[in-house]
Amino acid sequence: MFKKILIANRGEIACRVIKSAQKMGIKTVAVFSDADRHALHVRMADEAVHIGPSPANQSYIVIDKIMAAVRQTGAEAVHPGYGFLSENMKFAAALEAEGVVFIGPPSPAIEAMGDKITSKKIAQEAGVSTVPGYMGLIADADEAVKISQQVGYPVMIKASAGGGGKGMRIAWNDAEAREGFQSSKNEAASSFGDDRIFIEKFVTQPRHIEIQVLADKRGNTVYLHERECSIQRRNQKVIEEAPSPFLDAETRKAMGEQACALARAVGYTSAGTVEFIVDGARNFYFLEMNTRLQVEHPVTELITGIDIVEQMIRVANGEPLPFKQSDLKINGWAMESRLYAEDPYRGFLPSIGRLTRYRPPVEGKTLGGGIVRNDTGVFEGGEISMFYDPMIAKLCTWAPTRGEAIEQMRIALDSFEVEGIGHNLPFVGAVMDHPRFVSGDISTAFIVEEYPDGFQGATLAPELTRRIAAATAAMNRVAEIRRTRISGTLGNHERRVGKDWVVTLQGTEYAVRIDADREGSTVHFADGGAVRVSSDWVPGQPLASLLVDGKPLVLKVGKIPSGFRIRARGADLKVHVRTPRQAELARLMPEKLPPDTSRFLLCPMPGLIVKINVEEGQEVQEGQALATVEAMKMENILKAERKGVVKKVNTKAGASLKVDDVIMEFE
Repeated sequence: MFKKILIANRGEIACRVIKSAQKMGIKTVAVFSDADRHALHVRMADEAVHIGPSPANQSYIVIDKIMAAVRQTGAEAVHPGYGFLSENMKFAAALEAEGVVFIGPPSPAIEAMGDKITSKKIAQEAGVSTVPGYMGLIADADEAVKISQQVGYPVMIKASAGGGGKGMRIAWNDAEAREGFQSSKNEAASSFGDDRIFIEKFVTQPRHIEIQVLADKRGNTVYLHERECSIQRRNQKVIEEAPSPFLDAETRKAMGEQACALARAVGYTSAGTVEFIVDGARNFYFLEMNTRLQVEHPVTELITGIDIVEQMIRVANGEPLPFKQSDLKINGWAMESRLYAEDPYRGFLPSIGRLTRYRPPVEGKTLGGGIVRNDTGVFEGGEISMFYDPMIAKLCTWAPTRGEAIEQMRIALDSFEVEGIGHNLPFVGAVMDHPRFVSGDISTAFIVEEYPDGFQGATLAPELTRRIAAATAAMNRVAEIRRTRISGTLGNHERRVGKDWVVTLQGTEYAVRIDADREGSTVHFADGGAVRVSSDWVPGQPLASLLVDGKPLVLKVGKIPSGFRIRARGADLKVHVRTPRQAELARLMPEKLPPDTSRFLLCPMPGLIVKINVEEGQEVQEGQALATVEAMKMENILKAERKGVVKKVNTKAGASLKVDDVIMEFE
């Protein structure tokens, strides 16, 4: 077995690989850029090598710098993680020439499958079902439009060397095809150093289901069942689960066998993933093969009990797979929520800054018989940089059934404390409660269909708001008792905490009466119902773990006048707990309206202005491109929401802006 391996990556995946290597008794080497000098993967590794400036194209994807680190440390093998150089045939070949083992597939397999155009042709030859499209290289935007018309709208414009949602656009007409081609080409060149583009038919209402394969160097190839990755935004996966709630045993077997056939056709070894899109009739079509470890591999590990990273290392060392296809059963259900540094209230645009608070839920077995796992690469006090992918962590849960796994995820998400940056915890929390997701009736269009105007926060069901009302009433009683003890007596009269309160949240008032004892509180509602609440929460704690009628409820708690700021299940609520008289007076208070920003184009995220498309005095039409902002390797085109005239342009190409900086003003 190898004595030392180098991880040519960063963030959570570098930490993940280090954990398996340490378990196997293998020493690890981290590499880091200027921005990652104090990163978690650097802290975890046995040794670390600085490889250059913060931009990835000056550090993590410079083959010569990684090779120099390999020579400097004497590493016998290199694990590439995902992204960066993980699917770079030249990198694998360079390691091979150096006599260093690449913990991944052979370079010819990377070359064949890493190129989406070539891989589709090979898949067709191997008898794998494929999506209609144009596999030749496309010279310019005019040709892209012509081909799109021939294939038939809608089409998917994709970077041949792409991945992770970068270099991908959906076009529904000629204008979008022209615009999408250029943006995809720019992103592909920036992220992968390869701007080749191809076009294929976009299957509407598809489900994104992928097969995990493992192959050793002795001819053994198996599939570890499937993952469903249909909850996506901008072609980037957000929630994954294993197995899929949609597949039957027959389809699962057919997809698995085709995935293995494709792997064998290119002499594949190590871990890889064959991605399919599946329509409503369970017809499936080859999408691409990722010749690397997938981001969402933990859910497969949770349902199979197999450490995929360990198997990659053992295969690279020449060992056979220790199991056969017949040994691979599905045990229970697993969910993964990707925690991103992006603001769901601003169209999921990236957010950067310092993690002033970062407290994931406790990993391991839960009281409900499930499992919580959190793969992360950050820590409290660390910085989220603008230079890399915005993923912070992958929160996973396992339970015997899908419904139980979802419930475990709800509790884990509500227990996850993140402050200091914008993040998507509210969104994934809302999805876990969404009836359509809970039923399994999902597609890759889920976010667009269910949140057509963007995510504005969750509206909680009446049953849940009632539970929160009971919980906050009981919490308020605890806070009032503390305030009474601090203030002492008033004259000769001791302050007493009343029993009658009015709780207001999400536009609903609940008149309640509280009867308390040493074990907790019974909250009586005006309609005659009663809810039992128990908790050890004390004022000042940012997280409250309660039992409400015997069921767990976790709330993030902040103080506001006459109540609490409560965050749970994707909702951010102002909960007011007042005496009946205070509630009566509060109804008479006018509502404060937000400021009008309709005459301004505000920068929706910290980023770099790539292009200003208009001039002062120019009339613009609804939907017209106004400016392009780049952040975390993604281009975002800002468009006019209505017809108007540009009064003033406040910035120019090349400028770095903060969130809500004014890009331009309108008359």
